This record gives sequence, C-alpha cells and structure tokens, in this order.
Amino acid sequence: MIDVSLNVKRHRVDVEPDTTLLWVIRESIGLPGTKYGCGMALCGACTVHLDGAAVRSCVTPVSAARGKRVTTIEGLAQGGKLHPVQDAWIEQDVPQCGYCQSGQVMSAVALLSRQKDPTDADIDAAMSGNICRCGTYQRIRAAIKLAADRMRKGA
Repeated sequence: MIDVSLNVKRHRVDVEPDTTLLWVIRESIGLPGTKYGCGMALCGACTVHLDGAAVRSCVTPVSAARGKRVTTIEGLAQGGKLHPVQDAWIEQDVPQCGYCQSGQVMSAVALLSRQKDPTDADIDAAMSGNICRCGTYQRIRAAIKLAADRMRKGA
C-alpha cells in the first residue's frame, strides 16, 4: 500500500512502488484527465505537478510521490473557479482535438508559478516538451500571455 496526496486528498493505493504515477492516477484513483500519449516522457500529455513542478507521470514511479503533493488537471480549479490558465485556454479557443490539453495546461501553470512575465522564448522553452498535433501553438502562447497578465493584475 502506498499513500498518495492527490489534489489535496489522501489516497491509499495497492500497487507496486514502480507502477507509474499515470496509471495510479487513471486506473487506481479514477481520474481520466491525465492522458497517456507516448509512454516515454516525450509528448507531455501525461504532465502533472509533483510539489508544483511539472513532471511526466508516464515515467514517474508512484514511489517518487510519497510525501509529496500531486496535482492533476482536475485539481487546478479551486472553489468551483477555474485556474486563470484554464480560463485563458477557453477564451483563446486553444483546444482542437483536446487530447494534449491537460498536459499543456499543467506545463503552462508550472511555468507561470515560477515566471510571472514570460517572453515568447520562455514560453517556447517551457512548452517545448508538449506536443500538439493540431498545431495550436500560437493560441497556446496567447493563452499563456493572457493568463500571465491576469495573474499579475490579480484578476
């Protein structure tokens, strides 16, 4: 049995310590927002936060989450209110197919938690590990800038 703090809630899961965090989140706990993409930490669809840092859950063993806070896309909204990045994503009409979007949003939130006013180069560097086959990169950048602006202004 392994204890996992996921979206501010404790879960006790009966899995092997080397089971990936992705499968614990999806299969053991039942949260489908974190997606399986490549299984090799290359596409970013499985991105979650581990103590606030963006990690690829498809290659992170659940044992690495012991004593740490795991946040998924389902845990970003607080008190029924979407995170500013989620609001900006909707306003900028970022998703097309939507498959990569939870990972994209999680990477964007991690970026804005450490960099309040990112440049295009900062955004491109932070998001380079997240692949969008629909090619909505310009809208992703616009949404990140919009969210950053609103977060700086406290909106």
